[in-house]
Amino acid sequence: ILKRGDALVAQEKYKLAIEEYRKVSTRDADSYARAIYNIGVCHYELWQTDEAITFYKRAIELKQGNYPRASYALGVALEDQGKTTEAKAAYEQAINASQREFARATYRLGLIVAKAGELKKAAALFREAAARAGEHVPASHNNLGVMLAQLGFMNEAEQEFTIALKQANGDFAEAAHNLN
Repeated sequence: ILKRGDALVAQEKYKLAIEEYRKVSTRDADSYARAIYNIGVCHYELWQTDEAITFYKRAIELKQGNYPRASYALGVALEDQGKTTEAKAAYEQAINASQREFARATYRLGLIVAKAGELKKAAALFREAAARAGEHVPASHNNLGVMLAQLGFMNEAEQEFTIALKQANGDFAEAAHNLN
């Protein structure tokens, strides 16, 4: 059932995917939690953010708070609604539930902390995110560079902008601008 739902999601047939995921039995706790999370993803893709949040929270509950991907998705949805404090908590939950392995959550938390003016904490989060593989790495280095520049560490900032550009194969206008 999950595979059929996933196939429908791949075709962007979210309403049909929701119907499919709703057929997953509650007897298999892991599959059921995944189905609930996937229903949340479908609602999010349908611009039904309130519903998505409800399903993400339910999926996290079903896994006793140990569902990093759902916590991250919850954070993104909450941020979309301007609920920064709740989003921050969701990202922290994703980070903790993953033993600090969920780098995208670390990166997003860094953005929130940076906006709040906590430059040293943001720098530490961007440094941590940059150390983990993923598409967030160039932006993590760039943002770390911004934090370092604002803290007065210009040489280190320059190094981070250079790394960001290198990681993005030279295709990162913001990092190039920051380097100049």
